[in-house]
Amino acid sequence: MTSRILVLGGGFAGLWSALAAARAREMLGADIEVTLLSDTPWHSIRVRNYEADLSDTRVALDSVLAPVGVQRLEGTVTGIDVARRIVTHEAARASQEIGYDRLVFALGSRLARPPIPGLSRHGFDVDTYEAAMRLNAHIAKLSTGGSTVLVVGGGLTGIEAAAEMPAKLRAAGIAAPRVILADHAPRIGSDMGDEAVPVIEEALQALGVERRGGVSVAAVDARGATLQGGERIEAETVVWCAGMRAHPLTAAFPVERDRLDRLPVDATLKIRGLDAEFAAGDAATFPIDGIHGCVMSCQHGRPMGRFAGHNAVCDLLHRPMLPLSIAWYTTILDLGTWGALYTEGWERKLVSRGANAKQTKELINRERIYPPRSGDRQAILDAAAPTVQTPPVKFG
Repeated sequence: MTSRILVLGGGFAGLWSALAAARAREMLGADIEVTLLSDTPWHSIRVRNYEADLSDTRVALDSVLAPVGVQRLEGTVTGIDVARRIVTHEAARASQEIGYDRLVFALGSRLARPPIPGLSRHGFDVDTYEAAMRLNAHIAKLSTGGSTVLVVGGGLTGIEAAAEMPAKLRAAGIAAPRVILADHAPRIGSDMGDEAVPVIEEALQALGVERRGGVSVAAVDARGATLQGGERIEAETVVWCAGMRAHPLTAAFPVERDRLDRLPVDATLKIRGLDAEFAAGDAATFPIDGIHGCVMSCQHGRPMGRFAGHNAVCDLLHRPMLPLSIAWYTTILDLGTWGALYTEGWERKLVSRGANAKQTKELINRERIYPPRSGDRQAILDAAAPTVQTPPVKFG
């Protein structure tokens, strides 16, 4: 009977897990079925959802999976039975089951949505392609008389969404847009380190983005937000970018999760304490350089996927598995028409800024993080090798 490796999720970690498993299967001459189960036929370049033009931010999964013989199932995962090695999913309004010999859990993360009154009804976000399209459609319909957008969350996503917003509003015909970026931390971008914060502040000021630190939202309505303490911020648009959590189905595994609900894995990406289950991407955590925990980003999700898929095949065939270790870490933050910011290391040492950093960011967003789109079988397999890329190129 043919063994099956089942990959859950078609994001960065899921896609590369499936492709790496297909590569290892061929390399080792194994009779193994590789199946990817996802609730959408698309691989979304999620990190670009803050941009104005999303026309090139999705890749058809079949265009990458089919050439290397990976089967794709479309459905929403609803349950995981580790004891029986069964995954339940909803497809065509019916509940179905699929078994596995090895599982890679790569369902990623979701925007953290606290129970703030009015947030789910009146708030916008850029967490998914559909949500980002909804926001862009809303902005396109705003009146030309003047508009205020409140972006909540001063992390990377919030900063990028706010920095892009003035150009979006002007493109919609709003001559004098007002953009406010608010966060509970006293200083916007404080997580980016001492060298980066002044650059972020310079860029946001040049873009006309107002900064509000040390505030928390108590309620959201159609006319804006009410802060803790009663202050009002009137805004036609509220964009929520405050925090991420791993997919809730991480709770299906009998292990202790971290504060972000991520699954503990070892360096081979196998879930600690389990026999047949791996996890990769935003839903998994381990010290990626032996010291620092991996971050929720495609920078770590893509190599985690490659190693997880490769190791799932090796584990199934009782072959040695490869440990993942990444010695470098970078952060490249888009700052709209002002440019971008490039830092290196966990201490986030400033490397470049402005137009030079923007070149790096665009190379990443438009080329580096995409799978091969030529349909060439060998190119796809080669790209799925369990290796770690070198750091992004520096310009200037």
